[in-house]
Amino acid sequence: MLLGIGAVLALVAANGPAATELAERAWHDYSVNQEAYKARYGHWDVVDVPDRFRINAIHAALLRTGKVLLIAGSGNDEKNFRAGTFQSVLWDPVRNTFKQVRTPKDMFCAGHAQLPDGRLLVAGGTARYEKLTGDVGRAGGAMLVKNENPDAPRTFPAGTVFVGSTGKRYRSQLPVLVPRATKTVTGKDKPKGKGGKGKAKAKGAGKKVTVTAAQARVYVEAVAGGEGGITHTADQYRIQGLTGKDAQDLYGLAAKLGLDKKDFQGLRDAYEFDPIAERYVRVDPMDEARWYPTLVTLRDGRVLAVSGLDDMGEIIPGKNEIYDPATHTWSAGPDRYFPTYPALFLTAGGRLFYSGSNAGYGPADSGRTPGLWNVDTNSFEPVPGLAERDMTETSASVLLPPAQQHKVMILGGGGVGESHRSSKRTAIADLGEAAPRYAPGPDLPRPTRYLNAVLTPDDRVFTTGGSGDYRGKRGSDILRAQFYDPGKRAFRTAAEPTVGRDYHAEALLLPDGRIAVFGSNPLFADAAGTRMGAFEKRIEVYTPPYLYRDHRPALRTGPLDAERGGTLTLPGTDRREVARARLMRPSAVTHATDVEQRSIALTVSGGPAGAVNVTVPGDPSLVPAGWYMVFLVDRAGTPSRAAWVHVH
Repeated sequence: MLLGIGAVLALVAANGPAATELAERAWHDYSVNQEAYKARYGHWDVVDVPDRFRINAIHAALLRTGKVLLIAGSGNDEKNFRAGTFQSVLWDPVRNTFKQVRTPKDMFCAGHAQLPDGRLLVAGGTARYEKLTGDVGRAGGAMLVKNENPDAPRTFPAGTVFVGSTGKRYRSQLPVLVPRATKTVTGKDKPKGKGGKGKAKAKGAGKKVTVTAAQARVYVEAVAGGEGGITHTADQYRIQGLTGKDAQDLYGLAAKLGLDKKDFQGLRDAYEFDPIAERYVRVDPMDEARWYPTLVTLRDGRVLAVSGLDDMGEIIPGKNEIYDPATHTWSAGPDRYFPTYPALFLTAGGRLFYSGSNAGYGPADSGRTPGLWNVDTNSFEPVPGLAERDMTETSASVLLPPAQQHKVMILGGGGVGESHRSSKRTAIADLGEAAPRYAPGPDLPRPTRYLNAVLTPDDRVFTTGGSGDYRGKRGSDILRAQFYDPGKRAFRTAAEPTVGRDYHAEALLLPDGRIAVFGSNPLFADAAGTRMGAFEKRIEVYTPPYLYRDHRPALRTGPLDAERGGTLTLPGTDRREVARARLMRPSAVTHATDVEQRSIALTVSGGPAGAVNVTVPGDPSLVPAGWYMVFLVDRAGTPSRAAWVHVH
């Protein structure tokens, strides 16, 4: 006769802690797989990923094909960087198939945004890994390369040698293009002598020509290792191999070149990922190199690139630029400083709301004030009221559903840098008010940084993972998940994930209504900090309770087209069972930052038999052009599978 679960627990409890722990795990596994439990809390499943497709997923983006692009680049692994091993993988969550994608540059810590035609813009990445002070073997720093020739620019390849007045030599780490010098002519020609008898002045004798040297910056390292390569004073450097006038017109200038800590350095490169051809297509590079940038879509479909570390490893002091997908080129944007990976949301009137969320780099006392930024006029209106403003690094932010309510929520976060501090604070800014300010929201169950927040079709926010300390230190990964209900302003417990997620983790909504979670890069493998951590390569998928109901609305999922302000007919369902419709922008997420996702309410009206009509809002600030998922939701809050619609 079989013993009941309770009897088994009682029996093993008498046999010591190990047996008790084993029995508790068995009871947990039994409980979470019961249908009643799933219907209340949902369920987690670990995806079977073949070994050759397991990568360090730093970035995740849902494409309009329904596939998920996972980008590792070098994957925060310097050995991969030195070997030139850069990885991306396409995952089809319906068929659970995988495909390697050739990755031309190290897109580790790049930025990304969805483009109007369904391509994904990926810009920036890693040109050099950081070196801590004790690991720096060669002196280095910024070299200004000057060009006094107004007739021609000059390109110097990586490896160009600069020789100082003391004979110390430094080698450039990247190629550098130095523009031609600027020539300015002022004054007028003096008149010639009267009647041809006077001596004519030389042509242009009354003019003044001024040549202003052009310059470009490149990172250099000493040819000699150790302290012998240090230079403590400013110096002018000749460029090895140049002679004659070239040697006079072209030279380097540098201040101190030392063995200080070297931060990550960014890339200028930019690519569009084509979801149909499933490949990266190179486009015009940015003017600034960027590592840890945010890319945010503007109301006209262009993309603004903000912040990042430059090609010297220094935080960009406010030089932003705009990508035009029609011409595949960049132009200068408004100057404004933000910390790296700032959370910027497109809001009413085309303004961008900076929630205060950011990741990783920038001083604690600069660029951290939340506010509304008018990109056209470059004006900034602070939004006050946020508690624990010094705890916004590694926090999550979302534009609450539906987007028409113009409310942004910030959740958790931690102190600047490698701080042990974390916050359970949430706050909500109502941007529809005349003078918007943050108001407190309900606390998270625990202080949490690196929290991932995902919008769901039933107008809730699913939050999962994170840790209580920097990169999961001291065993602080949080195996919890919960739903936030904006209507009730309350959290509700969800099933617990089985995989811990902290730094470099991502989560996004799939077209079938499930939520996929990727990555995690803990610093240590144990709470004592004695063993280095390993990157988490498993994919875990959460099935919400709404998918354990007996019925869900039907919707044909073939691609559709819609105009802003127009009406779209959705076939395959009965109007009487549809309570609401949501247009949801696919995610492009990294470092707990996902400024792409938004859920837009569609007006539902009658339609032909077996179909329903929905109206798309006409405001491009609310609905920027692009591909979206449209979900129909019944009165129980159960969503259909999504249909893809291209909004023009």
